[in-house]
Amino acid sequence: MTVPRILSIAGSDSGGGAGIQADIKTITMLGGYAMTAITAITAQNTLGVTEAMPVPTAIALAQIEAVVSDLGVDAVKIGMIGSAEMAEAIADFLSPSPAARKGGERELPVVFDPVMIATSGAVLADNDTIAAFERLMAVATLVTPNAPELAALTSVPVDGEAQLEIAARALAERHGIAVLAKGGHLAGNRLTDLLIDRDGAVTRWTSERIETRHSHGTGCTLSSAIATELAFGRTLPQAVERARSYVRAAMLAAPGLGHGHGPMGQGLGRIHFAPPQAG
Repeated sequence: MTVPRILSIAGSDSGGGAGIQADIKTITMLGGYAMTAITAITAQNTLGVTEAMPVPTAIALAQIEAVVSDLGVDAVKIGMIGSAEMAEAIADFLSPSPAARKGGERELPVVFDPVMIATSGAVLADNDTIAAFERLMAVATLVTPNAPELAALTSVPVDGEAQLEIAARALAERHGIAVLAKGGHLAGNRLTDLLIDRDGAVTRWTSERIETRHSHGTGCTLSSAIATELAFGRTLPQAVERARSYVRAAMLAAPGLGHGHGPMGQGLGRIHFAPPQAG
């Protein structure tokens, strides 16, 4: 493997702050090769989502099959899913082979960000689609819900760190997967993220909250960063720690665009390419 190949299965954000666009920037900045399968097309900016249209399931699967059959894949990130039918089809495609179930093949890392509501408040998944998330969680290595998403997935009220851990453990035990419960939606100047591993081990990260309106795409950026780090062979705690650090750096490097929830600076303010001067 010369470069880790990461497939992002997610929706398109015309404003470039989240979704496929954020994933491509993140994967590239972290040294991976970004491939995409677009599940939905949205018309949105920093103020909100004005239109959203699911891509036909057959087209989404054709994208996945096209890149996997030729380029190969070392990790998968799943974000916005356009429909319940789409969720079921992607889960079928990613279901482990018999050899993988017996341990005869390396497990393909799959990071699932169960996107339900955009930063602006727009609903991005209906009840049927959320119900179909069960299939995707069953094939995932890691699920990365924020507090409201975790509450919706478990029916456990989440209004503090203790409840965050209870709900995360319930979800992890239900599917035999790892869960990264994100505490950014909880109150307080400090936020805590909890990783519940498959064996029940807990890893906590606590950080000072970055006060900014430029937080659009944090979940997309975090999940695609974790997928990239896993493709490099990092352990799950290592991947999460490095991804969290990248997200915080990107928030601090935000370009200050838009009049609402602005995009992050996944490029970290790096100097742009300049062609050599003639002569």
